Amino acid sequence: MKARSCLVGLLAGVGILLPATAGAAPAAERQEGGTAEYVVAFAPGGENDALAAVAEAGGTVVDVNEAAGLALVATDNTAFLTEVRADDAVTGAAANHSVGTSKPGMPHRWAEERPSSADRAAARAGDGAGREGRRGRDSKVEPLADLQWDMAMIGADASGAWRKATGRKVQVGVIDTGIDGSHPDLAANFNRKLSRNFTMDIPDLDGPCEVATCIDPPDMDNDGHGTHVAGTIGAARNGLGIAGVAPDAELVNVRAGQDSGFFFLYETVAALTYAGDIGLDVVNMSFYTDPWLYNCPSAADYISGEVTPEQIAEQAFTLETITAALEYAHRKGVTLVAAAGNEATDLAAPTREDATSPDYPLDTEVERVVTKNCLDLPAEGPHVISVGSVGPSTTKADYSNYGFGDIDLAAPGGWFRDFIGTPAHRSPGNLILSSYPLQAAIEQGLADENGVPADDFSIVSCDSKGKRCGFYTYLQGTSMASPHVAGVSALIVDALGSHRGRGVSLNPDTVRSVLLRSATDHACPVGGVEIYTDEGRPEEFNAPCVGTTANNGLYGEGIVNATAAVSSRK
Repeated sequence: MKARSCLVGLLAGVGILLPATAGAAPAAERQEGGTAEYVVAFAPGGENDALAAVAEAGGTVVDVNEAAGLALVATDNTAFLTEVRADDAVTGAAANHSVGTSKPGMPHRWAEERPSSADRAAARAGDGAGREGRRGRDSKVEPLADLQWDMAMIGADASGAWRKATGRKVQVGVIDTGIDGSHPDLAANFNRKLSRNFTMDIPDLDGPCEVATCIDPPDMDNDGHGTHVAGTIGAARNGLGIAGVAPDAELVNVRAGQDSGFFFLYETVAALTYAGDIGLDVVNMSFYTDPWLYNCPSAADYISGEVTPEQIAEQAFTLETITAALEYAHRKGVTLVAAAGNEATDLAAPTREDATSPDYPLDTEVERVVTKNCLDLPAEGPHVISVGSVGPSTTKADYSNYGFGDIDLAAPGGWFRDFIGTPAHRSPGNLILSSYPLQAAIEQGLADENGVPADDFSIVSCDSKGKRCGFYTYLQGTSMASPHVAGVSALIVDALGSHRGRGVSLNPDTVRSVLLRSATDHACPVGGVEIYTDEGRPEEFNAPCVGTTANNGLYGEGIVNATAAVSSRK
């Protein structure tokens, strides 16, 4: 796919302009009533003319990303796009988001990853096992290690991969809703100096701002999703809670997600170019770029459903811009890992159904069927390692996307409905346990006002003296699978990379090659179709498996294997 001329500057590796603290302007410039945000593209050397065109069309420049050749603009001019596109200095433009268009009662962005009310009620009716705080032991095993079936499955432990690599000196970026840098299981590995927040809270969407500027500090996560992902990647070995896949890796918050879980275009591009410019070794991306689940290059890719020329322009612009940002980060040496998605969709099929796009503004969703040319970004972008999810039985989780040639690897992501016919079916332990911000847990009803877990889906763990305690919760999703692969990528960089001074490096293509060839092969099910009707799912969830044991549509090249990966050669 060819990028527009406006992205040549990004591909040429021009430097980035970002404010030192957050990459965003003060709240007054971005939260005015009736304003909307737009992303405006310009060619290399054409920044001044483009910004003049923005002003002429009634726009106020909020931020400029020179590496991407993009400007973030706020305006209340409803004809802004038409007017600014008419200027030759502007090579493209699209909406980023608008203010004041959400609606009350909106579901959480990752609702399917969190236990339902019925599941939580059933857990509360149980015996309460696992709710009590666990204290650290004087051993090399973390207190909650026995609950981390995911780490045992991939060999990310002291008897496996850690004998050769722990992620030392490796920097892993988490492009998500933030990282709670004060969490006692993350603090030792959290790099606050490099961490950035490229978002600004939108009160109508995210709730009241926590700070006066509406720009959260880089060590805050009001949602919890990013902190959960970070713990899976690199929770420390410190006698408290859990240990991540790469327990000595540095965690860098490269926040592009709103508190509400939306990832808008400009913020996502800013996070990717920043990751490249500071030389991160790996980034994890457990999201898709809003507002389109699938971005179509043309109206001809619509099989059914209405679409306007403006909507096609927006999707095509997103395709080109995210593609170029991924190319930029890859060329800068970043290994890119992403969640494949939770729509139970065969991504290799000729067409895809979508009933959620555009998801912002929130009253515009239309059902559509589109061709495979319409991509989920960043997961289907260039150089991205796309990860599907398995449960503790190693079976593909019912919700996980799949598709021969589209899924590169599988990893533990949890599956609540696993082990049907056994006592383990529909139990919290089938999900992925990881770190979570205490305040977010209280606000979301996972804990009471004193931080006591509400049910067996959450746990508090304290150190051996009971002075430091961390909150942990169970979630499921490809969002939980992807960080396992990001963590193993960090182990590979540690084991096979060039250690120089305080840093280490390894070509991302080498990391990818090692991941794929060291994965544990997983055969297709007998009969060639994974059936989920027994677990209570409709037939639409049943997943045909195309390919061989070595490489197929449900598991890609196999389930990621940390022990084998660090024992591989380049």
